[in-house]
Amino acid sequence: MVDAACIGGATLVEPPFLLPPGKQAAAGAVVREADGRIWLVAPSNGFGGYAVTFPKGRVEPGLPLQATAIREVWEESGLLVEPVAWLGDFPRTQTFTRFYIARRIGGHPAHMGWESQAVHLVTPTQARGLLHRDTDHAVLDALDAFEAHQA
Repeated sequence: MVDAACIGGATLVEPPFLLPPGKQAAAGAVVREADGRIWLVAPSNGFGGYAVTFPKGRVEPGLPLQATAIREVWEESGLLVEPVAWLGDFPRTQTFTRFYIARRIGGHPAHMGWESQAVHLVTPTQARGLLHRDTDHAVLDALDAFEAHQA
């Protein structure tokens, strides 16, 4: 069965989220601008060993995955976003993370919270050089595949 949520008048179709044993649920987003550039965050003090990553975070009890992704993007980047597509579910060290593709509908990086020390707007090629974790490269690879499928 596929779950569909109504976002901004459009239906976002996504598969059920099947959390593997021993993992915590998380959600995040790849925020794309119309010109194809994407937003990355630099966690404060290299939290989690990341220099640069996609905005994401753990799901609070009772909060839907899409709402978690929207909240995490806001807290970490200062951007208000609307999920437009399901990108994939990715195993990480402690979490199993659902990623969406999202578009910016407001906000500004100056509004980022304390969790980030910087927000970067980069091309996918630049992102590949900035992201140093295999888990983030898997998300970027999924974005490349999604865009190739859309062409």
